[in-house]
This record gives sequence, structure tokens and C-alpha cells, in this order.
Amino acid sequence: MKIYLPRDAAAKALGAERVADAIMAEADKRGVDVTLVRTGTRGMIWLEPLAEVEIDGVRHGFGPMLASDVPALFDDPASHPRALGPVDELDWMKRQTRLTFARCGVIDPLSLPDYEAHGGLAGLRRAIAMTGQQIVDEVKTSGLRGRGGAGFPTGIKWQTVHDAQAPQKYIVCNADEGDSGTFADRMIMEGDPFTLIEGMAIAGLGVGATRGYVYLRSEYPDAIAVMTEAVRIARMAGVLGDDVLGSGRAFDMEIRTGAGAYVCGEETSLLNSLEGKRGVVRAKPPLPALEGFLGRPTVVNNVISLATVPVILEKGAQHYADFGLGRSRGTVTLQIAGNVKRGGLFETAFGITLDEVVNDLGGGSASGRPVKAVQVGGPLGAYLPASKFDAPLGYEELDAEGGLLGHAGLVVFDDSADMLRMARFAMEFCAIESCGKCTPCRIGAVRGVETIDRIAQGDGGAVELLTDLCETMKEGSLCALGGFTPFPVMSALTHFPDEFATAKEAAE
Repeated sequence: MKIYLPRDAAAKALGAERVADAIMAEADKRGVDVTLVRTGTRGMIWLEPLAEVEIDGVRHGFGPMLASDVPALFDDPASHPRALGPVDELDWMKRQTRLTFARCGVIDPLSLPDYEAHGGLAGLRRAIAMTGQQIVDEVKTSGLRGRGGAGFPTGIKWQTVHDAQAPQKYIVCNADEGDSGTFADRMIMEGDPFTLIEGMAIAGLGVGATRGYVYLRSEYPDAIAVMTEAVRIARMAGVLGDDVLGSGRAFDMEIRTGAGAYVCGEETSLLNSLEGKRGVVRAKPPLPALEGFLGRPTVVNNVISLATVPVILEKGAQHYADFGLGRSRGTVTLQIAGNVKRGGLFETAFGITLDEVVNDLGGGSASGRPVKAVQVGGPLGAYLPASKFDAPLGYEELDAEGGLLGHAGLVVFDDSADMLRMARFAMEFCAIESCGKCTPCRIGAVRGVETIDRIAQGDGGAVELLTDLCETMKEGSLCALGGFTPFPVMSALTHFPDEFATAKEAAE
């Protein structure tokens, strides 16, 4: 009997370890030979812990499981009260275009043979036969973009580092996933770590870098443990080291843990921290692509960008570019969270609308009340009202609606949410997390919290003051923290004017 059960942080938080213990105890009690394979999550978090039993070669799902549900798995799985049917036939799975997350939840994340059996290392083997410029051109043709606020084209960044002349170059993976409602980086690192390792190795071959670092936040102990072990396994197997897969070319990497400062999600603050310095933003220029880690040319990419590179090299740039819309090519890894009935990760081509994501896939609010707003792109993203839900999810398309796609985290709010308080939270978050480097962020955020409190107390004149302050922060901040904080604040003022009615009446 073969059973699959996730061991990622979300599944463990929902009781997966108790279910695993119950499975092995029941198997021992009955004298049944059970192979328990621990995987990453499939992304259907509302069904976790999700056990999958292989029946006639097909994996059937059972969830959300409790330890008390385990004995019935050994009796008659077909009539089990938690039975869901074949996992790949579930609506949530069938409707996805899984490229980056194709193996997540399917394989044992620390089995390199399992990884290879599901297409792993094919991209790296193809890259070994290519020149660095050919690899860079492939990534440029694919249209792959970064998962930060700007969605900068990955291939352009790689080209800059490729063309730079230096005795040493670096690949740095930004795994400091600090945005609220985001968990895609964690999922891929815990569920399919070799794809990130492979992507970094391909990047190294492409730009001429021989060293790489994954900067991982300390709040992710499971991801740290899995990635550390995966790097060790890859090095032992010759995927990393002085002779990558027998090619005679070198690339090695290591895991570094940050202390949890939100600002270290910004690439130059991350580089400072990686060098052992205080995590504060650097002025640009010079760009990290020319003077990055230790002053050398450095590619700094997000986890999802690097983890997507192997499938681009395996299937070809055009295969990836054929998905999406406009300048947003390929797939977007949507992370659906907040007050929503069905939260989880859904990978699909760019172009899906917010309405389809929130009300169809997500099933509306968990409370059953009408959905009032969705914040897209983390704590610095705009609050978009239901009237904007026909907007397609693409970088430029969402920007035209006053939104920010960013890392594609979506936090859902029902009609009981107080948007004035939400605006205050965003401004206070900036005040707490500011590195203090630039005045608009360091002082502006503090004054912003005070100004919002004045509005809440009925000072209508403070609304104009808040608007002016947001414009100053947007134009004067050196990094995204201060520059993007006006997005949630101004969207609350713009889309939910009734929330400020008390202040307006007082001003009149």
C-alpha cells in the first residue's frame, strides 16, 4: 500500500504529522506493508492534510484528514467519508497550467531520482550544450519576468551580468518571502527544491557565475532544512561543484539565513545583509548587475523566476511564451489567502480575471458575506474593490487599474473590513519595517500613521495632508517599501470614500 502525505509547513500546521503517525501505527497494528511518501503540498490548503492513496496506479485524495480518519483508509477507501476521487481530476487541479509547480506535491522533494523521473535536470543538460549567450537568449525569448513590483524582464538582467567583465560573478536567490498572503516560494523550496537548484545552476552557466546563494528568511525553518539537504544531495550527485554533470563547468551554492527584516526583500538591502552588514537599501546606480554581492556583477532573482528556468530550457522558450497576455508571458502563481473559502496556490496563464480567482476558484469569502476588496501584491499592494474584479491579471493590465501584481499574493476581505484601519495598518507596517535610510520612508510613515489617526478622529482637513504625504513618499523613497506604501493608502481613500465619511462631515 502506497500513501502520499505532505510534510510542508502548511500541512504540518494543519496536523499532517499526527496523520502520518496514525498511518504508520495503523499499518503496524494490521500488519500491512505501507510505503509512506512525504511530499510537498498540491496547493489545496483547505483540504490539508491531504492523503493520497495509490489505487491501480492512480492517486486518490482523502482530506482534510484527521488522525481518527486513518483506520477507514485501511478498510474500504472507496467509501471513506473524506474520499475526493483521483487528485488529478479535481477541478482545482484540472484547470491549472502547472509549469513551475508541475512536480510540487507529486514527488518526494529530496529524491533526486524521483526528480529526474519527472523531467528534472533535462533543462540543465540542454544548457550545458549551449553557450552562455544562447542560454540568456532563451530566457529573453521566453518573456520570463521577475516577481517583484516592477516585473523586470529576467533575461535583460542576465544579459547585463553576462556582458560585465569581472573575475567573479554571483547568482543570488531572493527567498525572503515577506509579503502577507504569499507562500509560493516556501512551497517550491519545501516541495521541489531541486528545481530551484537547477535554475540557479543554469543561470550560473548563462552569465558566467560560479557561486550562488539562497537568502532565506529565518521564519521558514522547514524550507531551510529541505534546501540545505537538497544542496548537499545535489553536490554529492555532481549536479553542483567543479564539474557540473561532467561538463567541466563549475557552479556551487549555499543557503544563507536572514534575520527576518522585511526590507531585506529589496535586493540591495538583501545584498548588504548577505555581506554581514546592516540591512539597509543602497542607492542606485550602481546596479547590482554590475556591482552587487561583494562589489561583483550579480544576478538577483526571486525563487519563482529561477525555479521556472528549468522548464523553459527543457521545453523551449516559445512553449513558455505561448501562455499569457501582452507583455506578461507564461504563468502566474496565484496565492489565494485571507477571508476566502478555498485558499491555496493556483498556477495558470496570465490573463485570468480577479473575479474568476476570488469568486470562482476561491469560492467567495469564508464568512459567507459579500467580498468587499482584494489586496494584490502584498502589504504594499492596492486594495481593489469588487468593481475592479473584471481586471485581467497581468503586470501592465493591473497597473492600469491602479493595482500592483508583485508576487501575486491575493488577500480577500469581506464587507465587514474597515478600510480606514487597513490603510493605517499599511502605513504602520512601513513605519515599523523601514530601514531608516531615506527621510520620506523613515519620517513620512510615522507622520502618515498620525495623519490617519487624525482622520479617524474626524479631522477632515487631514485627508488632503495624507494625499500630499503619500505623493512625497512615492517620489522620494529609495526602495519599494516607502515608494509603494501609498498604494494601499490611496486606494482606500479612492475606492472606499464612505469609510472616511465621518472625517468629511467634520470638515464641512
